[in-house]
Amino acid sequence: MRVAMLSYHTCPLAILGGKDTGGMNVYVRELTRKLGQFGIHVDVFTRSQDEHVPHVLHDLGFGNRVVHIRSGPEVPLSKPELERYIPEFVAGIEEFTEIKGLKYDLIHSHYWLSGLAASKLKSKWGIPIVHMFHTLGLMKQRVARNDEEAEGDYRIRGEKEVIKASDRIIAATPAEMAQLQWLYHSFGSKIRIIPPGVDLSHFYPIPEDEAKEYVGVRPCDQVLLFVGRIEPLKGIDTLIKAIAIMREEEIDVCLAVIGGETDTSEKCENEEMSRLRAIREEIGLVDLVAFLGKRSQDTLPYYYSAAEAVVVPSHYESFGMVALEAMACGTPVVASQVGGLAYLVQDGITGFTVPNDDPSALAKKLTKLLNSPELREEMCINATMFAHEYSWDNVTANVVDLYKDVIKNEEE
Repeated sequence: MRVAMLSYHTCPLAILGGKDTGGMNVYVRELTRKLGQFGIHVDVFTRSQDEHVPHVLHDLGFGNRVVHIRSGPEVPLSKPELERYIPEFVAGIEEFTEIKGLKYDLIHSHYWLSGLAASKLKSKWGIPIVHMFHTLGLMKQRVARNDEEAEGDYRIRGEKEVIKASDRIIAATPAEMAQLQWLYHSFGSKIRIIPPGVDLSHFYPIPEDEAKEYVGVRPCDQVLLFVGRIEPLKGIDTLIKAIAIMREEEIDVCLAVIGGETDTSEKCENEEMSRLRAIREEIGLVDLVAFLGKRSQDTLPYYYSAAEAVVVPSHYESFGMVALEAMACGTPVVASQVGGLAYLVQDGITGFTVPNDDPSALAKKLTKLLNSPELREEMCINATMFAHEYSWDNVTANVVDLYKDVIKNEEE
């Protein structure tokens, strides 16, 4: 079997924590690697954003390639700008496959922009599409707090077009499936629930003292950790306010934030990072909240294992890859009770779920966790056991079954 994997707007090899890098990058990279172990050849097509990066890389093993297609200027672009270059992206893929003499059995696209490209390739190649949205524009609109955070109508139109063109849609959770049916009027027969996985050979518990030594934290220090993109949707301001409440109650804890950039000037920082720094300074937490910038996947298990808890205060998450990685490292997760997080974090068992955008409730649960060593130890054990159900072997086997089903239906 040969699969054309489309990840138009972001490369699976990119360092995590940037504006457009996160759980989807991990998903595409790890699924591609595992598919190779299953004997399936995958070419991942992504838009070239750096002329100095080789246009074909074999970093995912098993003969699988990441192919950077020139589509517009080779620099990062905004989402509205990216849509304009989809035809050029499609033409580049066609040129590559013609030169290499390739034919694919199906297309697996990720995010709505890739889905639009997939629909054009489907009409040319006559093969089925399996699509995964990762996030939904209408859900992001529902939680947006102002016009700047809201998704444009162009995205909603694009998502509806992708739903029509797709032969199967992978939803990460029952919540996402319900959202697709309710908000987009998508047929349930088209949707298959397959959650993302976690690499258990990479994410596993590291002894806390060793992890804290690696990240430069004293063994006696209590650390909370956030990992993700720096954007309003992630609710980092809620977490900082919760830390302020805990400080007033004399809870000895600090917060490390992984994501974004720290080596840029104030003028070059994105608006959300500037806003968060201002909040930190205004409430006097400069010494307790550290913005660490991007970190490679190789170092994340140390940070997860060094933390007393990983906090995911998002206003919306279709799944919550960070929560799963943290639990695989034996670290409890305290998360907003939204989207996929409500299914992934077992309240009182592997961590806590709290109401969205509620600093007081978040501070209360974090305090309970820090003040209850026996409860935290129990949650650490439970989290590790729970994460093992999401091994990439299990997830990929389900994806391969879906591929075979789609191809069989196409042939009949």
